[in-house]
Amino acid sequence: MSEGSKVRELIISTIEGAVESSPDETTYRKPLVGFARSQDPIWKRLRLEVEPTHLMPEELLPGAKSAVAFFIPFSKEIVRANREGEAMAPSWGKGYIELNNLINSITAEVAEKLKALGVNSAAQPSTHNWNSETLVSRWSHRSIAYICGLGSFGLNRLLITDSGCAGRCGSFVIDAELEPTPRENKERCLYLRDGSCKICVNSCPVGALTIEGEGRCADIDKHGKCYPRLLSNEEWSGADACGKCICSGPCALKGA
Repeated sequence: MSEGSKVRELIISTIEGAVESSPDETTYRKPLVGFARSQDPIWKRLRLEVEPTHLMPEELLPGAKSAVAFFIPFSKEIVRANREGEAMAPSWGKGYIELNNLINSITAEVAEKLKALGVNSAAQPSTHNWNSETLVSRWSHRSIAYICGLGSFGLNRLLITDSGCAGRCGSFVIDAELEPTPRENKERCLYLRDGSCKICVNSCPVGALTIEGEGRCADIDKHGKCYPRLLSNEEWSGADACGKCICSGPCALKGA
């Protein structure tokens, strides 16, 4: 087995093992893991389409050669609980906190194991790594997951993977060369495929998502509607989360 294959297998086995043995009350499905080269031209699109100051891999880690992204989907029970009513399900809020902590512990564990092989890595926190005024991240985990071939973006602006969109992404970069995961030209969003679904837009309890013109994704009122809703939920749950647009449609549990 080549050195690159060993590193790849170590990363995958560590992520899968951490999810499978998680002590969290929240339950998850099997994670997805993808890879990309740090010199892929697609990285430049992040500064055009996501954030003009979005970090490039080599800015996060000098000498970076590859990026790794992983998606951890929530269990069906967690997702279905959050579909009920207008209020966020307590289990979803708890899951949001526990999964963010799990993602951070996974990147730390992987970093330690890679260091033993002479491979350096660097990561950003799983959440709250954004500008508090613009509410935009300079390291978008879901965008990195797209670059690493894990899915396509839906009307709700979330990454829809082959295991759905009801979960969270983590990512990091390393200074070792890994074989990239192919990015499939596959439309997973039913609205963007044939206009047959707008459940995510219609399910937002504060009407933060709207469809204007021919844009591929819905417009989102982050400052006026979405973020205030998250802060309101944080007051009683401890989690600045909501998840209604994530859990509502058929894309939430795709493949489950």
